Amino acid sequence: MKIIMLGAPGAGKGTQAKKLSEKYGIPHISTGDIFRANIKNNTELGQKAKGYMDAGQLVPDELVVDLVVDRIKEQDCFKGFILDGFPRTIPQAEALDYALNNQNEKIDYAINVDVPDENIINRMGGRRACVGCGATYHVVNMPPKKEGICDHCGEKLVLREDDKPETVKKRLQVYHDQTKPLIEYYDKKGSLLTVDGTLDINVVFEKITKVLG
Repeated sequence: MKIIMLGAPGAGKGTQAKKLSEKYGIPHISTGDIFRANIKNNTELGQKAKGYMDAGQLVPDELVVDLVVDRIKEQDCFKGFILDGFPRTIPQAEALDYALNNQNEKIDYAINVDVPDENIINRMGGRRACVGCGATYHVVNMPPKKEGICDHCGEKLVLREDDKPETVKKRLQVYHDQTKPLIEYYDKKGSLLTVDGTLDINVVFEKITKVLG
């Protein structure tokens, strides 16, 4: 089962990807993890990616696709995989399809976790992160036992720059411009599954697994 997670930043696709990974015993792969692993292991592709990142440039599509294809050829992806944060653009999706076609494979499902912008701005504005251990909380949905203090290490909790409303709005704009067209792309291929991401996490998961079987 080869799955792609789609949805705006903060829609909850990462949470669903983790739950699906546990249920089906297939790896949850994020591009960030792939970059970190390749840079840490000093691979040829990792060195190339690091060169762009150190220069403050975006890693080119070709290189990102090479890194992803390299990763999904590994043994633990034999039964399938869940891609989270890739592809982000139509050219990346086309390049991934081309690479999979060469192996006589294809994406089975593109799962779109659909959440309105307004909900995402409110949701992310309520997030708090620990400056010590990095644990995350939400002021409404998952508050710490003591306000502003981490349950695990006792350090203070902060609203990250990434989660501030003005930053979230910019990230959503980039999503609508670059990534949202992927919904139509996978819909035309007949592999799109859209779920209402405003529902309870477990209800969303139930709806996805009902289709996946």
